[in-house]
Amino acid sequence: MADKLKIKISIADRVYPLTINPDQEEGLRKAAKNIEAMIKQFEQSYAVRDKQDVLAMCALQLAAQVEQKTLDTDGEHIAVEERLIVLNNLLQDHLS
Repeated sequence: MADKLKIKISIADRVYPLTINPDQEEGLRKAAKNIEAMIKQFEQSYAVRDKQDVLAMCALQLAAQVEQKTLDTDGEHIAVEERLIVLNNLLQDHLS
């Protein structure tokens, strides 16, 4: 079993020490970098009173992206299932 890795992630001028599996490091560092970029974008685009507002908007945007991907994936699954049913019916008709 892989040893745990201790890293520090900085988000919104705060450092968060984490103990993780080594295979999680790249994803966590990319996520933190994306959050920092989002924070910078919100601060440049809107009159922001404090970091809490910016972090709330980042959380909302990230959650919305996850939900949209889930909705998109569900729609794709339905379309694939419908195509499979049509193909199955064609095969059944051909074999009968």
